[in-house]
Parts: sequence; structure tokens; C-alpha cells
Amino acid sequence: MKAVGYERAGPAPEVLTYGEMPTPMAGPGEVRVRLEASGVNPADVGRRGGGYRPMEYPRVIPNSDGAGIIDQVGDGVTRLKAGQRVWLFNGQRNGRAFGTAAEYIALAEQLVTPLPDNLSFAEGATLGIPGMTAWTCLFCDGPIVGQTVLVTGGAGAVGHYAVQLAKWGGAKVIATVSSAAKAEQARLAGADLVVNYRTEDVVAKAMAFTGQRASTASSMSISAAISRPR
Repeated sequence: MKAVGYERAGPAPEVLTYGEMPTPMAGPGEVRVRLEASGVNPADVGRRGGGYRPMEYPRVIPNSDGAGIIDQVGDGVTRLKAGQRVWLFNGQRNGRAFGTAAEYIALAEQLVTPLPDNLSFAEGATLGIPGMTAWTCLFCDGPIVGQTVLVTGGAGAVGHYAVQLAKWGGAKVIATVSSAAKAEQARLAGADLVVNYRTEDVVAKAMAFTGQRASTASSMSISAAISRPR
């Protein structure tokens, strides 16, 4: 198969190479996916650049997220079948050297999920780390219906999903952004209040929106926080 990889960390033009690699086979409990799209996340860039952690393998095919079509099913797989459109995550991480910057990937069945027909492969490749991070942040402590959710960076990958999922979950959403263009994206996603943190007072705006009742919990790593009215 054709693949992009690197054998040392550094700037992309200096370390990435393109060429032939052995095509993987689906092992027990795995499916092989013919990839149509690969998602690049900050962690993928950090690993390749050397700023995230030292090289863990002699050669790496980057990128954790992706989408494509299953073309081979290993022994013991029962949930998925050949020909299915799917999205996937954790391609290159957690003990795996070879990610989605390739024509094929063999991956454990539990890391692969059917992709609805109304979503493109490019859209499917964004559902891994960004979508799942937003989901976990919002719902790991239970339902958020009736609450007010503050999403920092409402036009970023995780934040944009968080705005949409929070609205789906029945919450009101405050989103912070850094420009007028990003403000429009956050509004289109469903944010009830959009605050430009470069030009507006986020705390004052949030307090006014919640009737002076907001208590804020925040997490910069996942770009979203739940504000629970007292």
C-alpha cells in the first residue's frame, strides 16, 4: 500500500516520506479499512514534530482518526462486516505505530463505528478525537438538560462539536471566540450567546446571561466547561 510516514521527529517537509509499505491484514478481532479520509489532530502534529513525546517506534504512519470502507474482517468479529462505511479512532496511539495516513489500516473492532450514509468520509474522519472529546466533556457526569454550558473556543474542532452536542442535550450554550468570522460559526452551530474574548468581558457577559447565577468549571484541555446554576 501507499503510505506517509516518518522515522524521526521534526518539521513535516523534512521528515515525512511517501512510499510503499506492507499492506496490513486483519487479525483476530480486527477489521481492515480501505481509507478514504484521514483526520489530523494537534496530538498527531505534536508527535510528528517531537514536542508531544519522544518517538515510540522506529517508523510511524501518523494520524489517529479516519474513515473508509471495511474490506477484510478478522476471526471473531461479529458487529461489523465487509463493505460497511465506517469511521475510526486511535489509529496511531495507545500501542499502535501505524495510523490513517495510508491506503489501509487494520484496527480492533471496538475502535471502528458504522458511518451513516448521509455523512461524507471527510466528515467521518473528524468524529474521532474532536467529537468524542466533546461528548465525554459534556455527558460524562450525566444529562445536561436545563443547564448552561460554557464552551471556550466555540469555533474550534472540539468546541464546535461541543456547541452542537450541548444544544442537542437540552442545554443553553455560551461560546467564546476570537473573531467575527468565528462568532458566525459558533452561532450557526447553535450557540445562544457568543462572546469575543478579545474585545468583550466574558465573565460579565456570562453572568448577565445566567442572571448572575453562574458558577464556572473549566478545562482548557477539552475546550468546554459546564456552568451549573446554583
